[in-house]
Amino acid sequence: MRLLIVGTLGGQLAVASRMAMDRGASVVHADSVETALKTLRSGRGADLIMIDVALNIGDLIRRLEQELIHVPVVACGTTTNARAAVEAIRAGAKEYIPLPPDPELIAAVLAAVAEESRDLIVRDDAMARVLRLADQVAASEASILITGESGTGKEVLARHVHRKSNRADKPFIAVNCAAIPEQLLESELFGHEKGAFTGAIARRIGKFEEADGGTLLLDEISEMDLRLQAKLLRAIQERLIDRVGGARPVPVNIRILATSNRTLADEVRKGTFREDLLYRLNVVNLKIPPLRERPADVIALAEHFAEKYAKVNGLKPKAIGAEARRQLMRARWPGNVRELENCMHRAVLVAAGDEIGPDAILTPDGELMGAPERPDLDRTVARAAETAEAVTRALVGRTVADVERDLILSTLDHCFGNRTHAANILGISIRTMRNKLKEYAEEGHAVPPPGQGEARDVA
Repeated sequence: MRLLIVGTLGGQLAVASRMAMDRGASVVHADSVETALKTLRSGRGADLIMIDVALNIGDLIRRLEQELIHVPVVACGTTTNARAAVEAIRAGAKEYIPLPPDPELIAAVLAAVAEESRDLIVRDDAMARVLRLADQVAASEASILITGESGTGKEVLARHVHRKSNRADKPFIAVNCAAIPEQLLESELFGHEKGAFTGAIARRIGKFEEADGGTLLLDEISEMDLRLQAKLLRAIQERLIDRVGGARPVPVNIRILATSNRTLADEVRKGTFREDLLYRLNVVNLKIPPLRERPADVIALAEHFAEKYAKVNGLKPKAIGAEARRQLMRARWPGNVRELENCMHRAVLVAAGDEIGPDAILTPDGELMGAPERPDLDRTVARAAETAEAVTRALVGRTVADVERDLILSTLDHCFGNRTHAANILGISIRTMRNKLKEYAEEGHAVPPPGQGEARDVA
């Protein structure tokens, strides 16, 4: 993780910097807001900014927004700076860290604000096979396409591939193609020159250059516009990028990973994704199975999240009870690991007693997860299924003509012989109805007489 500390690097702020480095963060220092902005524009990106409350935090956040630089900001200051802390939060800072710093608080903020999760819990053979393939190809330079439903952990696997690669000590840069407006994504990826468009007040280095030497993750790449896909294809093929408004190409050395929750071959057939780009990205495909197909992972992940959120919320760890485990295993998890994580966070907070019981395994709207349907509804559904099965069995072995005749005569009987009404129900013309009835009468079948008020010229 890359941390940018803004302010005079002395005293307690220096201590916070050392604590962050002890936690594995790569730390860069800037003594002012202007220096911090120059650092970010130059391609020395950051996952998190920690800034002294004595500086103008509102100005920093406003200028970050103007230049379309998306980095969370955390304010730091002495515990006596209560007013400054409040003003920093109002200005847009995500958190306030009192100084002198606490090691656990620093660690929690680095994890929570930067949202960099490295947890990869694998117990199921289906997922283990994917992980083995990921480990096998991680050291290569091949582009990798990671596919799977939303919430299965595609970005987590991408970070794992980077950590196992020969580029592990270089930047890992992730871009969510679905979260950035189409008109801004080009600048976000390739950067821009000063004056290239309205609001481009200075040169900005894009994610391609920021990831130089390392790995660039294009998250949900299926959301990218076709025009931009063409520019991306050239960048991958030539290892050259063009900044928006730039006069000459810029060489880059990166490895591309991409994710999609759609089947890109289908998008190619629809004309929304370039086939040649798919071939470039899909040298190796890591397809993550949905959580419902990884039953052995469910409990392992549930235990991990239960422990994690007990610690985050300052609660005593609780084991997951036997019935709660059965509930977790029965659930379908359409939201996959992300849904399971939210469920266990909720369970940790609402569970009473010494363990997490079935009453704590709740849906987002507070209902018991996997609660049985009402008995009367179950009986109705069962009867309907039995009736449908009986009807199906009765049709087996009969000709279409026989089934059609019985349907027409039964409908006519239901309508008390009214030909017009029966024809409307069956969706046929009255002439077709009359011809069919004449045919049945000639074959010796009993045909109901016409209903009251209808002409008696048939059968």
